[in-house]
Amino acid sequence: MITGAATFVGGSAHALPFLIADVDSALRVAYVVVAIELVVIALVRKRFLRVSMTSSLIQVTLGGVLVALTGYLIGHA
Repeated sequence: MITGAATFVGGSAHALPFLIADVDSALRVAYVVVAIELVVIALVRKRFLRVSMTSSLIQVTLGGVLVALTGYLIGHA
């Protein structure tokens, strides 16, 4: 139940900025949404997995970079 709710909220947060007509503005809002989501994931990892905040932020950021790179490579294949 919790995983489903979190997936819904995260997916909605990713999609909603693109209701903005101006693509540049939508992308700026989407970048902020993703940054907030990465910090929230790091906080959850710190709280429940007892990982240091620094380590968690590094790991989550590297994971985000890998996802972005994969999307870029697939989009330009």
